[in-house]
Amino acid sequence: MKEILFTGSGVAIVTPFHAGAVNFPAFGRLIDRQIDSGTDAIIVCGTTGEAATMTQKERMETIAYCVDRVAGRVPVIAGTGANDTQVARENALAAERLGVDGLLIVTPYYNKATQQGLLRHYKVIADSVGTPIILYNVPSRTGVDIPVEVYTRLSRIPNLAGVKEASSSISKIGKLCAACPDFPVWSGNDDQAVAVMSLGGQG
Repeated sequence: MKEILFTGSGVAIVTPFHAGAVNFPAFGRLIDRQIDSGTDAIIVCGTTGEAATMTQKERMETIAYCVDRVAGRVPVIAGTGANDTQVARENALAAERLGVDGLLIVTPYYNKATQQGLLRHYKVIADSVGTPIILYNVPSRTGVDIPVEVYTRLSRIPNLAGVKEASSSISKIGKLCAACPDFPVWSGNDDQAVAVMSLGGQG
């Protein structure tokens, strides 16, 4: 079994802004509130964190602040995905240098990568960093779905540490858990968390 980054609930935390800039005091209060309330991980600069509309400087400053504020209390997982493989790789390297515990990397949106394209995208990034990577499959937003047969190949890459599955297909997630029993799965949809955990998911 691969090392599990966290079990339970990881919050996809928002990034508060004020007057056109990240509001770091408010962000710090949100982080503390989540940890004090029992969250098991902080996912920073994901979709909910508005990463797609942030500048590179804002994104990395937000990740750095989050790592410092959390100070090891729970794992920090940084969203570093992009539809350009090299940009996603550079984001992953930058976040790794900032000391995150994990990387959340969405499928390359809009491009509709082939199965081989998905494999190459994630392998290039995984080969460049030592930090564990959680794949993020959310076809309703990206236009591409990771098939179970691709998961079986991705799961063999040592630092691919699991997947946040938001395909909404419980049938598919069941097949994934059966085909890759040592590959952690987290539900990307709150309303399916119990069903995913009943199939062997982590939270």
